[in-house]
Amino acid sequence: MDDRAAVAAQLEREPRSPIDVAVRCHLGLPVVIVVPPHLDDGTPFPTTYWLTCPLASRRIGRVESAGGVKAAERRLEADPGLAGRHEAAMARYAAQRDALVDESLDRPPPSGGVAGAVAGVKCLHAHYADFAAGNDNVVGEWTAGDVEPLDCAAACVASVDGAVVRNPSWREPKRPEGAT
Repeated sequence: MDDRAAVAAQLEREPRSPIDVAVRCHLGLPVVIVVPPHLDDGTPFPTTYWLTCPLASRRIGRVESAGGVKAAERRLEADPGLAGRHEAAMARYAAQRDALVDESLDRPPPSGGVAGAVAGVKCLHAHYADFAAGNDNVVGEWTAGDVEPLDCAAACVASVDGAVVRNPSWREPKRPEGAT
């Protein structure tokens, strides 16, 4: 299956830039993609690692709805060591993204760290995507405990009548006993 078609079905819209798959699930489908620092129309885009997995997105959405962003910020405020790791992750993220900017093009650069945040925690989806892509991201690491395992029995996308679409047979797997 074509990665771009799979991502479009996962997101339920066409991607607005070229994509590279950074992480795949056990079924071979994209979980995290790498997005360039400018979208096709030149718009600066601060989020390099974009989560496409519907299961992870759904679970993280529940965490965010239950106050997960504020809870992460409180944990960082309470522990200077963790706050330091977070600040380092934000700086590393910005540097990785900025290294991808094509300076020959006259476009405003993206700014901020993870998800474009200047400080604090803006989006658990973006932190998790960064962590899942193999980077040190303490907020993404915490979020992984609420998301993983990504153990779908059926693929989230399928080919139906020649088109790649969200799989109507896909169901969210039950979390293992003791999972957060």
